[in-house]
Amino acid sequence: MSTGGFESVGERDLHAWRSFRLVEGKFTGPDGSRFTRTFVRHPGAAAVVPIDGDEVILVRQFRPALGALLLEIPAGTLDHPGESPSACAVRELAEEIGARAEHLEPLVEYAVAPGVSTEWLHLFVARGLTFTGRSADGIEEQEMTVERVRLSEAVAMCRDGRIRDAKTIIGLLLASVP
Repeated sequence: MSTGGFESVGERDLHAWRSFRLVEGKFTGPDGSRFTRTFVRHPGAAAVVPIDGDEVILVRQFRPALGALLLEIPAGTLDHPGESPSACAVRELAEEIGARAEHLEPLVEYAVAPGVSTEWLHLFVARGLTFTGRSADGIEEQEMTVERVRLSEAVAMCRDGRIRDAKTIIGLLLASVP
């Protein structure tokens, strides 16, 4: 990936928790000027659009940062050592909706919030689902609900504001394109 002549010359941790670190990075610009930026070092995440016939399976879960329940596709942080994005997607399908997928296809990889975080989200679509029972991890997953929605209705929900989560909007719109 091109840096356009910008270079990192070091960073220091300001705070660390779970798999995330708040860092202060020092950089030089193409003209040699020095500057400092603060951002979150994030291990990345995977999300998956589970499609069963003409329906998509979504989860409604509490998001503490927003103080709200959001309707989302299953997703999780790459917080298991050595875990690949596809393995994370498989794990999240089992934990959140209790499913295994016969086919898991990559859709896109994108920077989630490039102004403040190093997080890359790896987005997949899952088809050929077999349901085995959920293995929820943590209070939010234990309390989440699993909802089936026609894919066409889910796309309409993105447009009218009933679905407001970015990864879910991106995933549903990409999965709905033939």
